[in-house]
Amino acid sequence: QVQLEESGGGLVQAGGSLRLSCATSGRTVSSYAMAWFRQAPGKGREFVASISGRFGRTNYVDSAKGRFTISEDDANDIVYLQMNNLKSEDTAVYYCAAGPRYLATVPHDYDYWGQGTQVTVSS
Repeated sequence: QVQLEESGGGLVQAGGSLRLSCATSGRTVSSYAMAWFRQAPGKGREFVASISGRFGRTNYVDSAKGRFTISEDDANDIVYLQMNNLKSEDTAVYYCAAGPRYLATVPHDYDYWGQGTQVTVSS
């Protein structure tokens, strides 16, 4: 059973930075790709970024390119999302997910989910 736990959310001013962490257990790096999704109030869950379980290939939603970076600490089974130059529209609950394909961008393609961490960007 794969378990995921996010941390690192909070309140930040526009233009600021946050680093989200996702502690994982029960998976092997080569077995699952990891992704970050987010869900703003009244909206659906949106793909943000993903990283392949092997080789570290990454994929980003256009709005995150150049501002967000997904990375993985294989030794400690932690996945990070470094978010820079945050904007008010980045306000959402951010979720960590694990699934078989890093190019998947829809929620139902991912098998395991964390509980989420709130990110609020004030303008």
